[in-house]
Amino acid sequence: MTHGVGTVRGSAARSEAQDVQLRADPALFALLTESHARLVGTPLVPAGCGPVWLYRDAPFALVAHDTEPDPRFIYANLAAQRCFEYSWDEFVRLRSRLSAEPTERAERARLLEAVSRDGFVHGYRGLRVAKSGRRFLIEGGTVWQLVDESGAFHGQAASFSSWRDV
Repeated sequence: MTHGVGTVRGSAARSEAQDVQLRADPALFALLTESHARLVGTPLVPAGCGPVWLYRDAPFALVAHDTEPDPRFIYANLAAQRCFEYSWDEFVRLRSRLSAEPTERAERARLLEAVSRDGFVHGYRGLRVAKSGRRFLIEGGTVWQLVDESGAFHGQAASFSSWRDV
């Protein structure tokens, strides 16, 4: 399943309509929500809420990265953008490992290995860093595999609704 990320990311002349379309891409929304429901066993979004709600109005941060050896973010809703202090354009160019300080990256790698092994981790707690260098602690996060209905792996996603500056 492709979400147009490579095509849109590489285009310097991307239009606002294309940008909004990627943020609210129905295929990416389906991958995020359906894999969460299958693996975690609970809905990611309330019934009747769609991709625009998830991007603009969700009361939790949501990020997702791809399957590259050094994964790159492919999605960050507005709550995540505010938390990490990156714009959409900056986020989707960012290697996901850079969301953690160098001293925290080994712990982050262990988390992602556990997610790969178990399908998801619930109750995650970890230190992250914003663009400005502000450090914050994520609490009660869920990280899961992005696996489509045919079993193909597309990356990993994380959601969290609680964080505090440290």
